[in-house]
Amino acid sequence: MHWLGKYSLLIGVVLVFGLVPTGCSNSGSSGEKRIILLTNGNSPFWDAGRAGLEEAEKDLKLHDAGLRAVMDVNDGTPKGQLDKLQQYVSQSDIVAVGVSAIDANNAAIADQLRELQNKGVHVVTVDSDVDREKMRDARFAYLGTDNWAGGVELGKCIKNLRSAGGQYVTFVGRTGAQNAIERVGGVKEGAGDKFKALDNMGDDNDRIKARENVRNAIRNHPNLNVVVGIWSYNAPAIVDVVKELDKRQALTVVAFDAEPIAVDQMSEGMIDAMVVQNPYQMGYQGVRLMKALFEKDQKTIQELLPDKGKKPDGDIFDTGLKVVVPDEGSPLKREMFDPKTQFLKLSEFRQWLAKYHLTGS
Repeated sequence: MHWLGKYSLLIGVVLVFGLVPTGCSNSGSSGEKRIILLTNGNSPFWDAGRAGLEEAEKDLKLHDAGLRAVMDVNDGTPKGQLDKLQQYVSQSDIVAVGVSAIDANNAAIADQLRELQNKGVHVVTVDSDVDREKMRDARFAYLGTDNWAGGVELGKCIKNLRSAGGQYVTFVGRTGAQNAIERVGGVKEGAGDKFKALDNMGDDNDRIKARENVRNAIRNHPNLNVVVGIWSYNAPAIVDVVKELDKRQALTVVAFDAEPIAVDQMSEGMIDAMVVQNPYQMGYQGVRLMKALFEKDQKTIQELLPDKGKKPDGDIFDTGLKVVVPDEGSPLKREMFDPKTQFLKLSEFRQWLAKYHLTGS
């Protein structure tokens, strides 16, 4: 074929394909409106949240309503979260956003949430809230753990595992996140006066730094006898270093959350207790509430938040807590914890995971 003929054919192909929608656009080229769950970072913790989101999408027949639910993964930085929120403001197909606020007092993030609301987008927080004293108006409600209560339960684990008292360090991704602030404060209350908090070490979602923080804490504090993981990946980081330095006999290891590797590590005798959240329900109920807000379904909103507008904490949906202990040898007992908290042996917890086709929570 003459080169001019080939060129004309190429132009024709480009024009044809340029007019055909691919169906892959993030801005809803299929005509469906989007409900978005924006994470604070990339962690196996959110695998269970994604499972809940996808199950809600099926159970609630979102596609029949012209909706779809999407999990958007942040890069673990405030700037990354802010950039994504700014993108959402410019996209016309988004009807609701659930966000795990990476920094409780980040005014720029709160302003973007308000801008989304002003545009008519429904906003909730999931897993980690904004500062409720200063920024409550930036979202409609919070769905997730009562993080102070979770910290208290973890502190009770420390108190009853080390009855003589001692010294501990907490490890977390971002010290300024609301969930981190509340958990660390709760740990101190639950552990009681026999325990001294030596440090609260943030790693900015850097897994290498997370391990290095544990090494430094062990080396710098010779009387340290309890190490506390506050975010999900902190438990595996702690275990890696405790093994590396051969410090298991000297240290009690407790943590928030149950990443798949942490579940195995407990079965190997490397973790003494875990306070486990329910990210599955955060994903499921988050989608349920956001769909109800979009559809003005007051019955569902009232069912999820019966006390909204009536009590100070009426805009909070608590997804619950579990205390998980090894199958054998733990001094921890059901009666040591709040009646609302589930108390499970590891094998029982694994049965719960299997019920929802999960490997961690």
